[in-house]
Amino acid sequence: MRKEYDFSKAKRGAAVPLPKGKTRITIRLDDDILEWFKEKVEKAGGGNYQTLINAALLEHIRRADEPLEKTLRRVLREELRKAS
Repeated sequence: MRKEYDFSKAKRGAAVPLPKGKTRITIRLDDDILEWFKEKVEKAGGGNYQTLINAALLEHIRRADEPLEKTLRRVLREELRKAS
């Protein structure tokens, strides 16, 4: 490897475009939360922890807007499934 390189004629490469409907942001998460998502991905055999975080946020939003009756029915179904 050389000690010095000449970048005077260098050109920046093309930036990877973001998929439609996605926005790049910076977010600060607690270490234990990030570690939990990374462990989930590792146990699943791979994937992307950011995709998992996105899915968790989307599910939270959907459930937050869910009417109370629908929430009760869903919880009862889940509990009955566990009991059988």
